[in-house]
Formats: sequence, structure tokens, C-alpha cells
Amino acid sequence: MTVKIVTDSTADLPPGLAEKLGITVVPEILRFGNEVFHDNVDITADEFYRRLTHDPIHPSTTQPPPRDFTDAYKRVALKADGIISIHVTAKLSGTCNAALQGTKSVDCPIEVIDSELVTMGLGQLVIAANAMAQSGQSLQQVAEGVKKMIPSIRVFGLLDTLKYLALGGRIGRMQALLGSVLNIKPLMTVKDGVLSPAGRARSRAKGIEILFNFVKNSTDIQDLAVIYNTAREEAQAFVKRLGAFFPEERIILAQLGPALGVHAGPGILFVSLRRKTG
Repeated sequence: MTVKIVTDSTADLPPGLAEKLGITVVPEILRFGNEVFHDNVDITADEFYRRLTHDPIHPSTTQPPPRDFTDAYKRVALKADGIISIHVTAKLSGTCNAALQGTKSVDCPIEVIDSELVTMGLGQLVIAANAMAQSGQSLQQVAEGVKKMIPSIRVFGLLDTLKYLALGGRIGRMQALLGSVLNIKPLMTVKDGVLSPAGRARSRAKGIEILFNFVKNSTDIQDLAVIYNTAREEAQAFVKRLGAFFPEERIILAQLGPALGVHAGPGILFVSLRRKTG
């Protein structure tokens, strides 16, 4: 049985990796006023962040319409006996629901899974699912394996500013201003499918040290990813530091896409790790 994997662009898979692995990615939708873009199709992440910081119009993002998923499934079904479609947490996006709606007119078994994760947490799940599918596992086996794997993935990260959380209505403007004055750097994690506060650092350097120690003190790491959006050189240096206790060549360096970046703002640094299970 040939099983293929579909995901959305919030998985933040590095350029070329999805194509190399045969994974289909359905892009999220971005808007700057009346301008509409498909994530990493007609606007790159770098261009998005340039506009995010300089454009007077604050952008918005939305899930792909069900038709985009239907079209993707029909293309994939030409070469597959079954499809596993894994997506960003349903508690933050309507993407999973749109994917489910998109299955209705497709003549192929499709399992839609809510990852309860974001960025490379979802990406690691998708890569692992693809490996299971490539090994010859059935649709049901891959789906069950993916669902069991979800609790083994941790996403933890550092924001550089509270400004964009305020612009998106996630926190009050006074709280963002106070954080800026005090140079507070918020730490975030994903808990039960929701982005949640995980502490505060008094400086960026201290925040990065917290991230480093989080990874260093984690046990049984199977996969590790470092996620940035605008500070690539800093992220590359961080990967080298982590190489002291986890094989550097196995650390995936990924760029945070617009769907989360619109709220997180520039200068983020996240890690995502998958622990060994079973």
C-alpha cells in the first residue's frame, strides 16, 4: 500500500525538503490589505518579514480554503492508495477543519490529523510520518503511529518583542509597552495545542541560555530543530552550540513562516525536539 503525506505550510519544512521526501504542502493565505499571497509560493518568508516590519498595513493570515486541499488530494491520489494529512493545531487555526472539508469529493482514503503542534513540531511529526509510510506501513498504522508520537514533541521558544502580540490583539498594548521598557523577552511553549507563556527572560542572552539548557537537560532526543525567522546567523551559531551534545548534522534549521510570524514578530528563536518513544 502506498501512503502519501500532506501538510500545510505552518510545518515550516526547510526549502526543498518536502519535495525531496515527496511530501505535499498546502500553503497558508496571507493578506496585506487587499493584496493576497500564498505562503512561500508568491511571497517568501524573508519578504513577508520585511513587509511586516516596514509596511504601514499590519498583515493577517488565514487557512487555505477547502478547495485547495481537494485539489492537492486529487493530485496525490493519482500516486497513492491512502493519504495522511497532518496539520497545525486546530486550537489556533481552521486549517485542520478546511482539510477535513476538502476530503469530501476525493475518491481515496484520507486520514486528517490535528497535530496539536506548530512550526517544526508539526514538521518533525510530518517527517516521521513520511518515514513510516516509506517503510511500507498501512494507512491505519501510520495514523496510529502519528497520534502516539504527538505527546513526545516539545516546542519551546523566545520572542524578541511583545509588540506584534499586541497588534494582533493577543495582549494589551500597555503590557507590550511595559515589556519593551523593561527589556523583557517572553518565553512560549505549546501546551494542549495552545501557545502558552513559559516564563520571561530579562535579556535576549539570558533567554537563549534558557533555551540552550532546556535542550541540554532533555533526555532521549530523537530529532531536534532550531527555528528562527530573521536572525539566521544567530540561529546558526546556536545550532553549533547544540552540536556539543547532539549531532550538529542532524539538527534541522528552519525558518518560521508568516502564519505564526505575524503574531510573534521578528527576532524569534525556537527549538523543537522529539523524544524517543516505545
